[in-house]
Amino acid sequence: MENKNTANPRKGGRHPKADPAVHRYSISLTAEENARFLTLFEASGMNVMAHFITACIFQKGIKTVKIDKAAMDYYILLTALFGQFRAAGVNYNQVVKIMHRNFSEKRAPAYLYKLVNQTMEFAVLAQKIIQLTTEFEEKYLKK
Repeated sequence: MENKNTANPRKGGRHPKADPAVHRYSISLTAEENARFLTLFEASGMNVMAHFITACIFQKGIKTVKIDKAAMDYYILLTALFGQFRAAGVNYNQVVKIMHRNFSEKRAPAYLYKLVNQTMEFAVLAQKIIQLTTEFEEKYLKK
């Protein structure tokens, strides 16, 4: 006779849990409460609604992630703009070297003067961008 306590080696399926969740509860929500609940659930970023409800009941920390698409787009474009500023700085150095090499001593300072004026306008524009960025952060990115 075989011992019935031994497990069948050909048995498939999952391994049983040590502490299975067998207690279930049911609640009823109004349409307004359900909409609020679903909003909170979506804001939490959790994938499983049961885990979200358990976290709410036992007051575990529920994290909500709010992604501001406009702010992300603004920072992406701002980063690209600063990349162009850096490229302009590299080009500035190259232009000055080429001016001194290719132009006469009288023409190079004249062109260099025009370049310096454009660079000053460029610096003023950069300061205005920094000011607008600060205003944007104060108005729209309040923590």
